[in-house]
This record gives sequence, structure tokens and C-alpha cells, in this order.
Amino acid sequence: MPFIKIDLFEGRSQEQKIELAREVTNVVSRIAQAPKENIHVIINDLPEGSYFPHGEMKKK
Repeated sequence: MPFIKIDLFEGRSQEQKIELAREVTNVVSRIAQAPKENIHVIINDLPEGSYFPHGEMKKK
């Protein structure tokens, strides 16, 4: 049962997230030969100020 976690900076529309989840599901289903009903996509919206690569705050 594949779980796919996607972290994005907030700001994408609901429609964009739905399309992303559908496309990722299709690709994983095709390549991993997993039924779509077993694939779970989790999209996390990261607020600005919550990501610190190399110890520095990343902005959009």
C-alpha cells in the first residue's frame, strides 16, 4: 500500500492539489503496478517560516 507524502509551500489551490494527487496516483499505479485504491497521497502545506535548509529560513 503506497503512501506518498508531498510537502509544498502553502498557496496552491485545491484544484491544483487535486490534479497533483491524481497525476501522482496514476504514475505510481502504473510503475509500481499498484491498484489506485491502495495509493494514498498526503499533501502538507508548509507555512512560510517553517523550512530551514542549511540553518537559514527559506522563503517562497
